[in-house]
Amino acid sequence: MRQLKLQVQLSVDGFVAGPNGEMDWMTWNWDDELKNYVNGLTDSVDCILLGRKMTGGFVQYWESVVQEPGNPQYDFGKKMCDTHKVVFSKTLEKSEWENTDLAKGDISAEVNHLKSQPGKGIIAYGGAEFVSNLIKHDLIDEYHLFINPAVIDDGMSIYKNRDARMSLNLVKATPFACGIVVLHYQPART
Repeated sequence: MRQLKLQVQLSVDGFVAGPNGEMDWMTWNWDDELKNYVNGLTDSVDCILLGRKMTGGFVQYWESVVQEPGNPQYDFGKKMCDTHKVVFSKTLEKSEWENTDLAKGDISAEVNHLKSQPGKGIIAYGGAEFVSNLIKHDLIDEYHLFINPAVIDDGMSIYKNRDARMSLNLVKATPFACGIVVLHYQPART
């Protein structure tokens, strides 16, 4: 069965964005080691899961990157554009993006169906409400939490929909020169 990985940037106090979606606190001066970590994650997957609210900006950004072959993010952007994406939405009638399908049913059924298909791993990027629902339904098999060196006091949480305590097992903690620490966890399932 395919594994669902979560890659998400968090503040030290556990927020993925400010109260109005602000992301100006995130660290972007990534060194080659952190970029290699991210490349390793994306090389291990062939499907990206996104919530509807995040998809437009995500796809638009990476499509703009691949319009500039000299852009230092070109190769990674090509991966993002070429990788199959599944957008979870109750409101969209059809996909507006290439290499993208819609999932309109129950989130657990849709994700478990994707996990049962042949292929490499699956990665989820967001947004906050979508990831919160993945966590609520215990669908994530690996957490890759990019803890940024910032405290923002208030914002959007991916943990707000939990009905019960969640225990995780630390696989590895990796600090990077830019101040980000990646915490790799797996759920402690009984």
